[in-house]
Amino acid sequence: MTEQIVHARGLTRDFVVRSGGWRRTKRVVHAVVDLDLDIAAGEAVGYIGANGAGKSTTIKMLTGILSPSAGTVATCGLHPQKSRRELAREIGVVFGQRSQLWWDLPLQESYRVLASIHRLGSSHRERLDELVDALDLAEFLDTPVRQLSLGQRIRGEIAAALLHSPRLLILDEPTIGLDVLSKERLRAFLVAERAAHGTTLLLTTHDMDDVQRLTERIVVVDHGRVAYTGDLPGLVRRVGADRVIVLDLEEPTPSLSDVAGTRLIGTEPDGLRQRLALLPGASAAAVLAEVAGRAPLRDLTIEEPDVEDVVRRLYATQQAAH
Repeated sequence: MTEQIVHARGLTRDFVVRSGGWRRTKRVVHAVVDLDLDIAAGEAVGYIGANGAGKSTTIKMLTGILSPSAGTVATCGLHPQKSRRELAREIGVVFGQRSQLWWDLPLQESYRVLASIHRLGSSHRERLDELVDALDLAEFLDTPVRQLSLGQRIRGEIAAALLHSPRLLILDEPTIGLDVLSKERLRAFLVAERAAHGTTLLLTTHDMDDVQRLTERIVVVDHGRVAYTGDLPGLVRRVGADRVIVLDLEEPTPSLSDVAGTRLIGTEPDGLRQRLALLPGASAAAVLAEVAGRAPLRDLTIEEPDVEDVVRRLYATQQAAH
C-alpha cells in the first residue's frame, strides 16, 4: 500500500469576523469546509483556486500553524499541531511573500543557522553544495538577503526549504513576481529535484504554467470545498473546453466544416488559415490525415485549452448547480 504523506478527512476551519462600531456584530466565515485530501508519497499535486478559496488556510492546517475547527489531518504520519517539532524535520515550506531567511545576514549564514536548527551537523555541507550548484547560488552566498533580487531570494528560499531533505515540499505561490527566465529555471530545478530525490510536492499557484509543468494531479477548491480532483485533461473534458487545431494551408481552400471529429471555429477570407475544434474522443492524427487529403498543409499548431479559463468554467458550473 502506498504511503500517505497527507491524509485529511472532514477538515474544516472557521473564522469569526467582527465588524461595526459601538454595536459590534460578528459573523462566521467558513474558510475550509469538510475537506478530504490524500497525497501519496512521491506525488506532485497542484492545489488551485481563486483568492479566498481556502488554499493558504489548508496549508496552515497541514503544517500545524492553524488548528482545524473540525475534522482530522495527518502530515507525514504526524499530528501537525501536537508534533510540530517532529513535523518540521519532515517538511519544507516556501511562502512566496514570506521569508525564512535572516534579512540582514549573508545567505550562507542563514543556511548555517538552519542547519543548526535541524541538527544536521557537518552532513549538511554536501547537500548544500548540491543545492548551490543546482540553483546557481554561489555568486551571492556572501550577499545579505535584503540585497538580493526577488529571483535570487526565491532560489535561496527553495534551497533553505530543501536543506534538510524533507519528504514533503510545500510551495505557496513560489514564482509570483518572477520574470519568465527565472520561472523557467526554477521549474526545471524542481522537476530535476523530484526525479533525483522522490520529494512529494504540494503546490499552490495562480500561474497555470506551474501547474502544467510541475504537477501530475490537481485539486481545485471553491469557497473552501473541493470542486474537482483529478488530472488536467479530465478537468478539460468535464467543462467542455476545446483543443484547437490551427491549419495553415498552401492554397485557398473551402471551409473545412465537415471534417470528422471536429467543429469549424473560423476561417480567414481566403481559406488559407482555418481553426478546427477537436470534439471529445477525436484523434488529432486522423483529423490531420483527412485534411491533408483535401489540401496541402504548410503548417499547423495545436492550441491547448487555457487552464485559467477551464477553472473559471468549473466555478461557473458549480455555481449553476447550486
